[in-house]
Amino acid sequence: MEIFSASEARAKLFSLVEQVNKDHLPRIITSQQGDAVLLSKDDWESIQETLYLQSIPGLMESIREAEQAKDWISEEEFMQEFNELED
Repeated sequence: MEIFSASEARAKLFSLVEQVNKDHLPRIITSQQGDAVLLSKDDWESIQETLYLQSIPGLMESIREAEQAKDWISEEEFMQEFNELED
């Protein structure tokens, strides 16, 4: 993970925004007032969604149980069955 001072980040802001959106690697920005992390909006939303899903009581355990029981079908199988219903 690359680390930049606030002054460096200010000088390279547009480039850094482009980079985090392209490679999805966060950049650390340091300053005397505290450090910050620059990441893409998509990555931030993904993190927020993951945290939300993990906060739902029992959800992760249900997913693990379904995976172990093979009590699910793949997206491809679902689409095939769905399309057969449409015909």
